[in-house]
Amino acid sequence: MKGLVYNKNFEGGIKLCEREKPQIKDSKDAIVKVKLSAICTSDLHIKKGFVPLAKNDIILGHEFVGEVVEVGSEVKKLAIGDRVSANCETFCGECYFCKRGFINNCIHGGWELGCKIDGCQCEYVRVPYADNGLTKLPDGVSYENALFVGDILSSGYFGAEMCEIKSGDTIAVIGAGPVGLCAMMCAKYLGASKVVAIDVDDSRLKIAFENGIADYTFNPARCDIEKEIKNLTETRGADGVIECAGTKETFNMAWRIARPNSVVGVVAMYEENMTLPLPQMYGKNLTFKTGGVDAVHCEKLVKLIAEKKISTDFLITHKFKLSEIEAAYKLFEEKPAGCLKVAVEPD
Repeated sequence: MKGLVYNKNFEGGIKLCEREKPQIKDSKDAIVKVKLSAICTSDLHIKKGFVPLAKNDIILGHEFVGEVVEVGSEVKKLAIGDRVSANCETFCGECYFCKRGFINNCIHGGWELGCKIDGCQCEYVRVPYADNGLTKLPDGVSYENALFVGDILSSGYFGAEMCEIKSGDTIAVIGAGPVGLCAMMCAKYLGASKVVAIDVDDSRLKIAFENGIADYTFNPARCDIEKEIKNLTETRGADGVIECAGTKETFNMAWRIARPNSVVGVVAMYEENMTLPLPQMYGKNLTFKTGGVDAVHCEKLVKLIAEKKISTDFLITHKFKLSEIEAAYKLFEEKPAGCLKVAVEPD
């Protein structure tokens, strides 16, 4: 089969290669025929060498949907022919961390697909702990509808959930990229009264507003963000801030626009260490929450999509065939105006 392989010795770090079709290795595995996958910013971080845990010579990708074609003897919830969305994390469901919902820290799994074991930017993928990591799709939910359930939609929900949103809250989301847009959508679902989108890309702010997931949009290149947030909140500041952009400037912005005694949820990936200026922050009594997504709500998110309470369909702005995936990466990395998510389908 064909698969996009990351290897630090390749020019540019990636190449479409011929690889053996995966086989069942454990009785809890399933083999899934990939129907649609996506390129994630995390893939770019691996390609650039910013993820030390990433194994050399692996197939990239962790965001996909497909059809089950083989199951191990201990797989109970799935059958051949089931349409599924995949969790970006593999998890056993039985260890200390899994039982507490911290599946990103599973001692037997974690974020492995496309990082430690072969991922999904290929024709077939082996999914460990398949009963946990795959969610069956109801008939009314298409592959396009469910493509982002196990990664960026879960990440957006994770960020919104971290902010402990209460009815009437004003939630500021820094970064109107795919994860930020999902965070806005989930903040609305969880009860936020006002959602504020912040980004330097006006086209993305327009998408947030026109899709009804942001009530206010601000470009920090043209306004004083702290002043605008205070004007919306009777000078208090945002009741919660979700940082999805991942720069030194946005990290600093997050704590500045948060009201005292609020939560800053950080779901962004950074390419350098961030430092909390604790003397300047003293007295704001902020709670910072951060980490890799614990994607424990996939079944719930699929149900919300089926009930048309949330929709991520507008995020797919470009499609490529698997044979064109290197060109797809180039486009996704260049991020032309209007580019949100790039989907990859079989040839």
